[in-house]
Amino acid sequence: MGRRGLGFLIVLLVVGGLLGSLIGTALGNIWPFINQGLPPIGFETVTIDLAVIIFTFGLTLKFNVASTIGLFLALFFYFKL
Repeated sequence: MGRRGLGFLIVLLVVGGLLGSLIGTALGNIWPFINQGLPPIGFETVTIDLAVIIFTFGLTLKFNVASTIGLFLALFFYFKL
């Protein structure tokens, strides 16, 4: 197959991270180590008040072992398929 674009990679990484987190949540009672979290990374929220409209921006990423495995599997499938 031909190379896919950057958009496909981003979608695949988001889906891989979300599926990893869901599986980690489901299996967290059986294997507690899978929900060990890393410190959150991101930006604090910033609010811009323009009197007519208020914008609020922020981004926080929280990773755990399961979501990290999901990200690596997504990368594997991107480069192998």
